[in-house]
Amino acid sequence: MTKHIGIVACSAEGAALCYRTICIEGANSMGRYAHPEVTMHTFPLNQYIRYFEAGDWENIASLMLSSAAKVAKAGADFAICPDNTIHQAFDLVVKKSPIPWLHIAEEVAAEAKRQNYKCVGVLGTRFLMESPVYPTKLAAMGIEHRIPAAKDREHINEIIFNELLYGCFSSEARAYFNEVIGRLKNKGCDAVVLGCTEIPLLVTQESSPLPMLDSTRLLARAALKEATGTTSQ
Repeated sequence: MTKHIGIVACSAEGAALCYRTICIEGANSMGRYAHPEVTMHTFPLNQYIRYFEAGDWENIASLMLSSAAKVAKAGADFAICPDNTIHQAFDLVVKKSPIPWLHIAEEVAAEAKRQNYKCVGVLGTRFLMESPVYPTKLAAMGIEHRIPAAKDREHINEIIFNELLYGCFSSEARAYFNEVIGRLKNKGCDAVVLGCTEIPLLVTQESSPLPMLDSTRLLARAALKEATGTTSQ
């Protein structure tokens, strides 16, 4: 039996990319036009943002758990969250969740290990880049990490919240992100984590100075593997 995937969404663009990836790439293991059953729920983004700004991870966990309960009631067998930042509340969530979860950073770290990367740069919101979400999971795989300088972290954060979350993907922002990735390469990184689920809609592998670890699509592919019981996509 194919498992039913529950998507606990936060921001629209990243969640939509994750959902589309599941639906389109499901055919790789299930046949033409096929994909697992998917249920998605999201609260208005402003509810999450007010808790980001207050550092209130308990209430973020409460929102995630409420979404998890809704997708579980609809029949989901497990949950994923295509948002890196709110994984800071993950440990609070899994203790009370009615269904099991996949962890986005664990999936990215596992892929980095498979690719034999030794040191990866991490991009995302300021909240994410300055959090333990990726350092913890990467270190467990024996992988070092780097983050951009403080000035770059602030500007990346501004672009994410003022542009990417609104579906604005400008050439200026793309050029800036590639410059930052270039600086991470100069710091010794051999790959870069796109740790905001909207960044893959802005930066492409063709333009990136480093190989990309696309957290959005890696999570979607991990969900497909879990749902279909396959070992590769």
